[in-house]
Amino acid sequence: MAHTRGAVVRSVPGKYEVVDLEVDDPRPGEVEVKMVASGLCHSDDHIATGDIPVGMYPFAGGHEGSGIVTRAGANNKGLKEGDHVVFSFLPSCGHCRWCASGMQNLCDLGAGLLSGKRWNEDSTRIRMADDGTPVGQMCGISTFLETTLVSEDSCVKVPDDIPLEVACLVGCGVGTGWGSAVNAGQVAPGDTTIVMGIGGIGINAVQGAKHAGAANIIAVDPVALKRDSAMQLGATHAVETIEEATELAKEFTNGQGADQTIVTVGIIKPDHIGQAMASIRKAGTVVVTALGDINDTTALPISMADITLMQKRIQGAMFGMSNPNWDILRQLQLYRSGALKLDELVTATYTLDQVAAAYEDMHAGKNVRGVVRF
Repeated sequence: MAHTRGAVVRSVPGKYEVVDLEVDDPRPGEVEVKMVASGLCHSDDHIATGDIPVGMYPFAGGHEGSGIVTRAGANNKGLKEGDHVVFSFLPSCGHCRWCASGMQNLCDLGAGLLSGKRWNEDSTRIRMADDGTPVGQMCGISTFLETTLVSEDSCVKVPDDIPLEVACLVGCGVGTGWGSAVNAGQVAPGDTTIVMGIGGIGINAVQGAKHAGAANIIAVDPVALKRDSAMQLGATHAVETIEEATELAKEFTNGQGADQTIVTVGIIKPDHIGQAMASIRKAGTVVVTALGDINDTTALPISMADITLMQKRIQGAMFGMSNPNWDILRQLQLYRSGALKLDELVTATYTLDQVAAAYEDMHAGKNVRGVVRF
């Protein structure tokens, strides 16, 4: 058993606090990882606010991370001590219907991500504890720990020359945003694309739209820092409101509207989808990537006739419709070649003890992507 420190939420609504934890030894199919860096994704804040309910409390957060294997049980991926790994917050078994048909982001293992326990165990035994009290594990990885225990299904071995301090970002934010444009939005050369909300996901939707060849990339955010960041990473225009973006898109398209609008706001509301639908052309696409209260069943303020007669499409995007075992390595290769920016995404770094303060900064608009460096 290993002893470590980690950031947990004890109840909701609540804040992350750092406590001492005991973590089980790795079993077959598992590895122990000493963390190097963890991104501060908004989804972990949704855990603290209660927008995303979990199966148990205390609950150890973090799902975007990278580190070095310190111990390894027998495993099918050949992972061993010293290997550098990036976690995929969505595990991939490799053989369910979804993995076998090229949709690893929808792997059946994802059904248990928020239960707190390892998905491949029938027992109720939890793999971490706080002075004997079981602690749930976010997405089976909990990257807000100095040392964590994960399944091989969550690990992607990466080249040693890639700096883990920024490689952590491809475990969620980069793939989710980039894929929302490239995979879900199917951005094509010459397109006009609106990205609605420029946080850790939206900024990478901007990068994805640029990579795919969009002629006009309109970033929308009320925070000046985020608009400036978008302009530096590929946006051609940056405005404060979706109404301004819609008018710009119509100017560029002879009154038609954007080819796709990608919704990556921090906390999604039904009105956001209605506004996005009003911004796109006939046969255009609204990509819904953002999360909010997942129990909210409020009707969307959209016209059914608009969908039918104008042939518009609403497309959900889980992890940007990525195949993490391939896309994580592909995106790191794009980083290595200079085609994908990672270093520039990190606007603030924090220690483990500053996780709660980091989320206060996020809400205050002081960072685009914060990263914990261990």
